[in-house]
Amino acid sequence: MTAATHSTLFPQVPETADAVLDGLDPEQREVALALNGPVCVLAGAGTGKTRAITHRIAYGVRASILQPASVLAVTFTNRAAGEMRGRLRQLGAGGVQARTFHSAALRQLQFFWPKAVGGDLPRLLERKIQLVAEAAGRCRIRLDRNELRDVTSEIEWAKVTQTVPADYPAAVAKSVRDAPRDPAEIGQIYAMYEQLKRDRSVIDFEDVLLLTVGILQDRHDIADQIRRQYQHFVVDEYQDVSPLQQRLLDLWLGDRDNLCVVGDASQTIYSFTGATPDHLLNFRTRHPGATVVKLVRDYRSTPQVVHLANGLLSQARGRAAEHRLELISQRDPGPEPVYTEYADEPAEAEGTARRIRDLIAAGVPAGEIAVLYRINAQSEVYEQALADAGVPYQLRGAERFFERQEVREAGIALRGAARAGGNDSLLDDVEDLPAQVRAVLSTKGWTSQAPAGSGAVRDRWESLAALVRLAEDFARAKPGATLSDLVAEIDERAAAQHAPTVQGVTLASLHAAKGLEWDAVFLVGLTEGMMPITYAKTDEQVEEERRLLYVGVTRARFHLTLSWALSRSPGGRANRRPSRFLKGLRPGSGSLGTAGSSGGGSVERGSGPVRRRPRGPILCRVCGATLTEAGAMKLMRCEDCPSDMDEALYERLRDWRSEQARELGQPAYCVFTDKTLMAIAERVPATDGELSSIAGVGARKLDRFGAEVLAICAGEEGGTGGDET
Repeated sequence: MTAATHSTLFPQVPETADAVLDGLDPEQREVALALNGPVCVLAGAGTGKTRAITHRIAYGVRASILQPASVLAVTFTNRAAGEMRGRLRQLGAGGVQARTFHSAALRQLQFFWPKAVGGDLPRLLERKIQLVAEAAGRCRIRLDRNELRDVTSEIEWAKVTQTVPADYPAAVAKSVRDAPRDPAEIGQIYAMYEQLKRDRSVIDFEDVLLLTVGILQDRHDIADQIRRQYQHFVVDEYQDVSPLQQRLLDLWLGDRDNLCVVGDASQTIYSFTGATPDHLLNFRTRHPGATVVKLVRDYRSTPQVVHLANGLLSQARGRAAEHRLELISQRDPGPEPVYTEYADEPAEAEGTARRIRDLIAAGVPAGEIAVLYRINAQSEVYEQALADAGVPYQLRGAERFFERQEVREAGIALRGAARAGGNDSLLDDVEDLPAQVRAVLSTKGWTSQAPAGSGAVRDRWESLAALVRLAEDFARAKPGATLSDLVAEIDERAAAQHAPTVQGVTLASLHAAKGLEWDAVFLVGLTEGMMPITYAKTDEQVEEERRLLYVGVTRARFHLTLSWALSRSPGGRANRRPSRFLKGLRPGSGSLGTAGSSGGGSVERGSGPVRRRPRGPILCRVCGATLTEAGAMKLMRCEDCPSDMDEALYERLRDWRSEQARELGQPAYCVFTDKTLMAIAERVPATDGELSSIAGVGARKLDRFGAEVLAICAGEEGGTGGDET
């Protein structure tokens, strides 16, 4: 084992307590040495907050100031808790408890339930959605699958904000919260759900916190026992604490103040789940003698990325903005953020895919690149563009577009309507293709107006709206197309994305990206109505959208690209505007005269060559008709025109592609798509020039695969790099 391997994978445990402090910057060291009384660590993105608090705990343990069993560190995800435990072990403090709020409360509840209540703890309900569905049924309220998810989320929000069913409608009105259904109906379902749980002796995850709080409030002997066990508390991501979690923390503490909290109000992006930065912002009021340490040295991002992040927050308003941190990059300078304006959304996706392909060719690993968007429904066009560019990708926090339940259901409905043809009464008096699609999808939840608020109902509508837009674009590109033609197009698009998930470019929503980082980040779709999202109406909601963009910006270590499209589809009206959050930041949008004023770089126009579409019409080489579909353009003929493909050559190319894909560890389409192989087998190129003229064979693939492909076309043995059959 080399020294490098040892230090990276199996770091040596520091020999002494003082050695634990080695490598900490002055502010991190101050955190590590602040072991008594209340401590508030205000830690900006990329400033090493986890490093600071784990070294604090480890130093206290190694210096015999803290007993490992007396420390409880809590955070919000199992991943974060696991990372904390791992770091503590590496620092020689393996006996410390690092858990989520729910995990810590559940352990206490399981231990004390027989003493406090008697008998066994009620069974924990792993998934509450089925019971919510039964509760709705008993209330004679019909909920579809997506409404069911949203109502379940509302019940969770009510419980973490300690709102009982009778008070839910008033609480929604007070919070200016967009309820997915009539609040009175949700309150009724909530009450029935709680009754069903009592009848069946089951509890849910929110009950774990509520019941633990109840026992600690009612049984002082049990509360004292827990307080004797845990003397010191550390809370990570404190800006995400809910009122219920804060109440539990208060009961754990009692009248003591050995508490260290870590957070950043500028990264509060989960208010819809009940999280609030108020506890972090009020910490010094509640604990007047608290030690406050600010971590502002950013070790993640270049000065250029940090400058943009600081400028973004310099425009923020509200209480959280008053406590923003001015980050100072500790990295060497890097490239300026790139701002790119595209003519339409497909051009934006294709341009992004091209830039990603160039980064990979320049040596940036695909796994160190991310495309981040506001809502999951935006993923489809990027999935398609990356697949067309031969770039492997993986989705985080969302199903692949064509695997979403609503998209599958819509496909079945459209296929049935296409088979029925003129016999489907739904399509009576509906002539053009987009109108037919809108009529069919209206039975699945699509409406001409988007539903209010966020959540599953909105996500479902966005997915169906994407299919409506696809139909509109398809009809514009292929006049006279039928519903059957559209279904075939959808099937072809879905088939192109059936490759297994591989290590590749990450596609994720901004919310799903929290806590992660990449070398290169592409923030896409930054237009008014998407960032901030349309349903962000109040000042507080708009400011949370700004914080969400800030989280996206601070995910980038080195390369950062921000882009927007002036219209939705090719040829559409260019009436969209870049996000208001970019004003004064992107070049040419005015200067703020502050730290947020425009930096270097320029706004690029990505609409022309990025699309890589010829200016003149492409004609079918068989019948001479103008080609409009991407697949037909690759083949240089209409789909239904006779093919002169060399079938044996096509099979040899497929065998060769499979072998290449195995060697590269990538799906086959990343080598060449089926359409490209068909085009090669039809045209049988003999030179580099002939091969490069085929759509899908760019310079990179020509350099990498050209010689072998030409050898296969020439019938040379061994051209496949493997056994031929």
